[in-house]
Amino acid sequence: MQDIRFSRDKGQREFAMALRKRVNDYFQENNISKYANAAMVTKTVVLVGTYALLYGAIVGGFVTNAWLVLLAWTALGIVTAGIGFSVMHDANHGAYSRNKYVNGVLGWVINLIGGFAPNWKIQHNTLHHSFTNVHGMDEDIDAGKLLRFSPEQERLWFHKFQHLYAWFLYSLMTHMWITTKDFKQLVRYHRSGLLEQHDMSFPKVFAELIFVKVVYYIYLLVIPLVFSPASWWITVIGFAIMHFALGFLLGCVFQTAHVMEAAVFPTTDEEGNLGQNWAVHQLMTTTNYAPNNRILSWFVGGLNYQVEHHLFPNVCHIHYRHISKIVQETAEEYNFPYNTLPSFRSALRIHWNMLRSLGTGQPMPQIA
Repeated sequence: MQDIRFSRDKGQREFAMALRKRVNDYFQENNISKYANAAMVTKTVVLVGTYALLYGAIVGGFVTNAWLVLLAWTALGIVTAGIGFSVMHDANHGAYSRNKYVNGVLGWVINLIGGFAPNWKIQHNTLHHSFTNVHGMDEDIDAGKLLRFSPEQERLWFHKFQHLYAWFLYSLMTHMWITTKDFKQLVRYHRSGLLEQHDMSFPKVFAELIFVKVVYYIYLLVIPLVFSPASWWITVIGFAIMHFALGFLLGCVFQTAHVMEAAVFPTTDEEGNLGQNWAVHQLMTTTNYAPNNRILSWFVGGLNYQVEHHLFPNVCHIHYRHISKIVQETAEEYNFPYNTLPSFRSALRIHWNMLRSLGTGQPMPQIA
């Protein structure tokens, strides 16, 4: 894995220090914890409770009409996305609670929605948050050969159609999680030494992965097949639809934050040096959207404030809207970009355009 070094430019360091101080002052002066508050706890109860009710309705046979059963499975996928965006995401960043055991328990929820916590922490926390949009380091922009998310990737003939078919592939994302991805990813992290860097033993973590997948399939597929009064094929279709909805939502929310026209895809020099420090790197590779849409922000766990999340991943998302003003003002004061779009629809439209540009090989914004 490439050894990458961020810039130590004085002006960029001053920006990062000023921003950190101003955000810390906000919490101290208002006597606010950076972790979850009562509203966040209520949100957690609502999301997890809704998930339990939907699961109970499917397994317990409280809905019997085939179309209503499929609707319940679809709703389960949507609620699962909400839990992933809000509860699991914050917890695995250590941002939900100052108590690491609370974060550990809530972070483990990803295992119950199809993922695997150890892999996710390495891919998301370590690689994506450290080296956002850097080809060969950020696995969030590495979707294999089917999708070209970076101008550094090889462009193949079929990529010119990716703005059309990418949305279907997004819906397959968690289907891959629950089948092959986690196993391949764990082996790759073991071979690259990333597991050892995180004090993880491959045999132990591999055994945990097997256990997690068995539990997942038992509770979310086998039990409904056995106890739901719906036909077995309705259950199987419902399970697939749930993952279509979940994957599609995850893809749309995360990819519209980074694979965008305003975001850059930084490259390093021969010695592995980037032209900006970590904080400025996050500003240049990340895009916010729909800052005034409270309903969307509630559902996606504040991930429409992706700039704030990348700069302060250890702050609970419930605070992003408030600190966004500080971040924007500080970035503008130091003449650094603060990328934001007025709506989620505009973000999807620009992401569509970006996919088409990458697919046809049109010139993209680049920095050295």
